[in-house]
Amino acid sequence: MLQLRPGCECCDRDLPPASTQARICSFECTFCADCADVVLNGICPNCGGELVTRPRRPAGALAKNPASTERVHYPARCPGKA
Repeated sequence: MLQLRPGCECCDRDLPPASTQARICSFECTFCADCADVVLNGICPNCGGELVTRPRRPAGALAKNPASTERVHYPARCPGKA
C-alpha cells in the first residue's frame, strides 16, 4: 500500500492525499510537480528512478487506510534547494 507521504522532499510543500501535484518514484520518494519537473527533470535524486504522478486514494478508502504523516525533507539532495 502506498504511504502517500504528506510533503515534497525538496521544498517541503504540502501534498495532501488528493493532490494532483504529487510525484513519486518506485520507492515512494515524494516530490511536488514543480520540483519534479523543473529541479529534478523527472528523475528521483535518491534512486535515479522516474518520477510519475502519484495515484490518489479514494476518500472512502482513506478512512481505513490513512495517508502517512511522516514528513521526509532532504533539500540537500535537490540541486539548488540546499
